Amino acid sequence: MTTQRQRVAIITGAGSAHGIGFAAARLLGADGNRVVITSTTDRIFERVAELRAAGIRAEGVVADLTEQAGVDAVVACASDAFGGVDILVNNAGMTSMSGWYASGAIDGLSLDHWHASIERNLTTSFLMIRAVVASMQAAGYGRIVNVSSVSGPVAAYPGDVAYHAAKAGIVGLTRSAAIDTAAAGVTVNAVAPGWIDTASASARERVMGAATPVGRSGTADEVAYVIAFLAGEGASYITGQLITVDGANSISEERGR
Repeated sequence: MTTQRQRVAIITGAGSAHGIGFAAARLLGADGNRVVITSTTDRIFERVAELRAAGIRAEGVVADLTEQAGVDAVVACASDAFGGVDILVNNAGMTSMSGWYASGAIDGLSLDHWHASIERNLTTSFLMIRAVVASMQAAGYGRIVNVSSVSGPVAAYPGDVAYHAAKAGIVGLTRSAAIDTAAAGVTVNAVAPGWIDTASASARERVMGAATPVGRSGTADEVAYVIAFLAGEGASYITGQLITVDGANSISEERGR
């Protein structure tokens, strides 16, 4: 990564020591940015301690980002501790350590579970963008990176209709917000991870990763490097884009080995 001036970055969904969010926080912090990280449990403070031990200026907030109060708390922390927000990485979503997650096919998903998945995987990003975009536009600078998925925008697997709909929605949100903010010096992009070997990956997901053309699952760091690039000053002419990080899995026609 190229050196840039010190910025302030919020990274959501960074509670897991082995997840994409924390990997992005480490990279952004190592590049000199001050970071505010969030999760729904107090394990976030363990991640803060790890970042500080590495010499990174970091703060953590326990927040439910499906609620406006949680969003406001995160933004207030960044403002109070570091003076504002220059970078937003929307990684929160999928499962939550403090709640429940229920998947379901189109003929079996309850309305409550539909709403819960949409709120966790799409509404959180909308609320966070809405909370920071005005200050970014006023400053004439901002980087927003949304973590979508291969599942929904470019592919699908059986039995999780709400998750696929939400992650596809992230792409539409990204493109619309990019158009709305481009003239103000704010970029909005998305990354679409494929089979990534994080702590939450199941044995079946690791088998799927081994079947990719690359022959393995990806790592959280490999996704984080793309996030960090899009969050940097050098990505100033890239906006409204979806970058897939899946070891060529979504373009492979021949799956047999």
